Amino acid sequence: MSLLLALLLQVGPDPMGGAMRGDDLVRDRPPRPGTEQEIVDPTSAWLQSCLDEIGTDAARAHTMAQIRRTQTTGTERVLANHCLGTASSELGLWDDARAAFMAAHDETPEDEIRARARFTMMAGNAALAGGDSEGALALLEQAGAEARSAAAAPLQAIAAIDRARALVALDRQDEALVALDEATGFAPESSEGWLLKATLLRRMNRLDAAQIAIEAAAKLAPASPDIGLEAGVIAVLAGRDDAARQSWQSVIDLSADSPAASQARDYLVQLGPPESAPANPQEPPA
Repeated sequence: MSLLLALLLQVGPDPMGGAMRGDDLVRDRPPRPGTEQEIVDPTSAWLQSCLDEIGTDAARAHTMAQIRRTQTTGTERVLANHCLGTASSELGLWDDARAAFMAAHDETPEDEIRARARFTMMAGNAALAGGDSEGALALLEQAGAEARSAAAAPLQAIAAIDRARALVALDRQDEALVALDEATGFAPESSEGWLLKATLLRRMNRLDAAQIAIEAAAKLAPASPDIGLEAGVIAVLAGRDDAARQSWQSVIDLSADSPAASQARDYLVQLGPPESAPANPQEPPA
């Protein structure tokens, strides 16, 4: 594994998140698996300090990264653009983020195909967040092609999910579903693809297929509050109110302080209590 790719794995492929949630079909993606390899060198230390700074002062990190990229070349400049793009994302400067990530892509050696694919995905997500869905789709299709060239199934799954997001934004749901089919094919052990597939199928009113997908997601991640929340939505739309209540209550029990639990409480209030069983008129009073 190259140093550049290892550093990218260390911080994850997409600092902005993405994917789909609920009725908006947009949610923050769960953290991607990183690398357990310890990398201790000046380049790694600078990147980590810049990313850490984003959490406390994104504007300062943005400036740090701008200065760094004017003073460096090679891998150090690539990673300076990476941090610049991430800081720009935090500040909502989506055009700047897109440009920085593509600069990082273009300056990454051509044989570093996985790293180039990751940067293209970041740029595509920045374009999508900035409202350029067509531009995002073009970038994410490019990222998918790069991931195929790298023959990296997990990366292909991520690219397919991101492409599905862009297609949903363009109201091309059937194509988005094909992309999510690809994602679950490339990474069948990942609950994320199954959850997003269930959400989209539910939005398309294909409730039987949505139920199959959400059950697959639940088997892979039974404690996920997002999966429990979606399972309840699918159940209530299918007329299974008791199953919906059980799903939403499980979200509250497992993750009481999460946003999903807050939404589950709202849903339970809207659904109301179960109807009481009618009294037996033949039963004598106590």
